[in-house]
Order: sequence, then C-alpha cells, then structure tokens
Amino acid sequence: MSDTALAPAFLPAHELARRLRRRELSALELLDHYLARIERLNPRFNAVVVLDAERARARAREADAALARGQSWGPLHGLPMTVKESFNVAGLPTTYGYPAFAERRLDGDAVTVQRLKAAGAVVFGKTNVPVSLADWQTFNPVYGTTNNPWDVSRTPGGSSGGSAAALAAGLTGLELGSDIGASIRDPAHYCGVWGLKPTWGVVPQAGHELTPVPCADNYDITAVGPMARSAFDLALAMEVLNQPLTMFTPVGRVPLAWATRGTPPRRCRVAILADDAQARVDAPLRAALARLADFLRREGCTVDEQARPVDSAEAHAVYLHLLRAATGARFTDADYAAAQARAPRYAATDMSYPARMDRGSATGHRDWVQFDQRRDKLRQQWAAFFERFDLLICPTATTPAFVQNQRGERWERLIPVRCADGSVLQQPTTDALFWAGYPGVVGLPACSVPLELCDEPAGSGSGATVRLPVGAQIIGPAFGDLDVLAFAQWLEREYHAFTPPAPAVD
Repeated sequence: MSDTALAPAFLPAHELARRLRRRELSALELLDHYLARIERLNPRFNAVVVLDAERARARAREADAALARGQSWGPLHGLPMTVKESFNVAGLPTTYGYPAFAERRLDGDAVTVQRLKAAGAVVFGKTNVPVSLADWQTFNPVYGTTNNPWDVSRTPGGSSGGSAAALAAGLTGLELGSDIGASIRDPAHYCGVWGLKPTWGVVPQAGHELTPVPCADNYDITAVGPMARSAFDLALAMEVLNQPLTMFTPVGRVPLAWATRGTPPRRCRVAILADDAQARVDAPLRAALARLADFLRREGCTVDEQARPVDSAEAHAVYLHLLRAATGARFTDADYAAAQARAPRYAATDMSYPARMDRGSATGHRDWVQFDQRRDKLRQQWAAFFERFDLLICPTATTPAFVQNQRGERWERLIPVRCADGSVLQQPTTDALFWAGYPGVVGLPACSVPLELCDEPAGSGSGATVRLPVGAQIIGPAFGDLDVLAFAQWLEREYHAFTPPAPAVD
C-alpha cells in the first residue's frame, strides 16, 4: 500500500514531518486526529495509558505558529508521538507497572525525550508496559492489559507492547522503546511494525530507570531505540536520538563514526538462520524466511542458509546468565538474598530457566567477570563472521503473536510450535529469549522488520482464522546500524511495506 493511500493516522513519521513542514497539515490538526482515534479505539487495545493532551495541544499550537513565522524546531517539528511508559516525562508518572509508583510525578525528561522534544516532537502520552518490563505480554495492575490490534485475544508483545500496538492501530506518529530481551524487536514482530535495537551504548539511557534503584547511564545489554511504521522513520529518529554519535565506555562517552560499509542491498552477503535447537521456530516464520531467501537470491544477493556466527548453546548460556545478572542488580536486598538462597539448590547440570535465572540473579563479581570473558569471545567470533557476511537475518521470536495467557510464571506458559519434522512442540515462552540474546548479549544492532501476513487459527477455537504479521530481525556488525537500516528500507520498498490491521482500526 502506498503512502498516499494511507489515512493520516497510518502515514509514516517522515511523511507526516514533510507535510507538517510544508504546512499541508497542522500539528494541532494531526494531534487532535490521534486523540480522537485514541478516544474511539484505545478502549479495545489499551495501548496509550497516559495522556498529556492539554500541554500537547499548547505545544502543537506553538509549533504551528513557529512554522507560520518561518521557524523550524528540527526534523520532527510538530510531530505528535508517544513514548514507552518507562521513560521519564516531566509531570507524568513512570511506574514500570508497579502500583506503588502510580501517584508519583517526575520532575524532568529522560535524555532521549529531551532530544525528541528539541527536534520538535510533540510528546502527548505514554504507552503500556508489563510489570518491571519483564514479559512478552503487556499487562500490569496499574494500567491493565494491552491487546494486539490484529487480534485482541493475542499479545502485542513486550515490554514495548503498548508502543507497538499504538503504532499498528494508528494512535501515534512515532514511538520510543527499550530492549534487553527483544523488548523492541518482539512487539514490532507481533504487531507488524519496525523497531531498532541500536548498537549498545549509542543512545543514552539516563532517565529510563525506576527510582529509587537507578541504573547506570547504559545498563548492561539494554538498548534504547525507536519504533515506527517505516524503516525510514527509524533512520530519522536515530539522527535525533544519537546526536552526536558516542559510545559509552568505562571511562565515559567517546565520539565515534558510524562503521558503514555502504554496500548496496543487492550486493550484500546475507546469512539466514531460520531455526535452532535452542528455540524451535514455528512453520509460518520458517516459511517466511525461506521466501525471503528466494527473493534475495533473485535480486542478486549472496545468500547462505547454513552459516552460523557462534555456537548457539554457548551464546544462549552466556546471554541468560548476564541478562539475569543485569536485572538481578536491581533487586531489593530481600529478593537478592532469596535468589542467593535458591541458586545452590539446583544441580550443576540443571539448565532449566528457573535455575539459570536464579544463578544469574545471584551472581558475584568473579562469576560475572568469567561470563563477561566468554561474552568477549563471542564478540570476536561475531566480528570474524562479519568479515565474510554483511548481515545475518533470523527470527525475532518463535511464533506469530500468541494468545494471551497471564497464568503462572513466564516459563510455565506454553505456546505451540509447529516444527520442521511435522511435530507440534509445546514450548515455554521463555525459550524465545535465545533469539533475543543472539545479537543482544554482544551489543549488535538488530532491526525487526515485517515480512508478510499469515493465516492463523482464531483463539476462539471456532475454526475461523485471523491474519497476523510475521517478521524477522536484521543483524549487523557493531556500529553497522546504518547498513542494517539501509537494508530494512530496501526491503520495505521492494518486498513488504506497512499494512494496517483493518478492519479493527477503521
């Protein structure tokens, strides 16, 4: 579907910004368009959970007046947008889904929100998250459950689930998310939008933490990045979010240059990984990747479906341990002591998720350093891999959006996966962390892109089917974000563009 055929609510941010600059559309008119859609549609989806309408209207009027005087605030001048609830916005709550923080109001903006506003954005609300940003479903006791606009019985993903649902439903122009366990990439996949987990450290995280347990400026593994209805919007947002481009190091921030190769997409050497024993991938995703491989070969790309950058079991083990060590660092003293008490009870050979979680959460400094050294070996192997290939494309998650299930612990919730041998595996949702950590543990850029739509059985068991998006993640070398985005943009132009989940959002 072309941009011109889309209603204003579904236009990509770069096109909205162009129309705003040319005064073909006013900031106030566009903001009110989104607010009206939220009033009408948000009760079904519960994606936008905090509104700041009057302050936003005042800023939109100022934006329109500035343009009338010939003044521009920046590339996002007058663009209405929302941000994930976990980012601080002055005067609004940041709860991470915890009732204890529901009445708290923050005094200042996160650095990323400051940059978006400085570029002209009109931030008019916040989108929903799971408790502690720790689920691939988005529900909490403060704001309730967010539903997928493609099928309200299904998850929109998490933890940036409200962000992805708001974009897919046409409730906002652009979004800001965060990702430690595919929290940008996973919701983008489930909702049929785009999301970039940038190279670790290039976008600051200050103002994205839950006081009174603040994180460092760049929390280990976590990355902050944009979500949108277009890969071109991701590039536009990154120009704002990472300026000037820097990298966080033990001695502070240092300036960098993008490590772009500038290889035209049709000349790229692409490895495709469609399945893995660590986390089996459902049939529609494998089929979508096979069709993508065929397309890339026809277009002239070199495609290898056998190459692997690292040992999967080692990558998964290192990621889970360091992931849980990172999140465990934010535990209360009581929760940390409880994890320390549980960890020795597991046998050394126990590789279940609870065992790995407690061992990682209770890790000491010596143990962390040893795992960090193993991570460094993985990083070197990835670097060698990218001497032979420009990009790796693999799943973001194991299935299309699954039916919501809020019972029990995450690792107790099972989803059916149709395996390559014809069997159906009831797989824990936490197994999909493998695909989250594959590039994440070593800080590589990864862009989630939609590839196609598939027909899935409706959750009602009536025999009906629903259309759901299927996507993948494009992974590049460290600081290869621009090459990743260029390839995503090419796929958007030539292979699959944004499709609204009609009629649910009409």
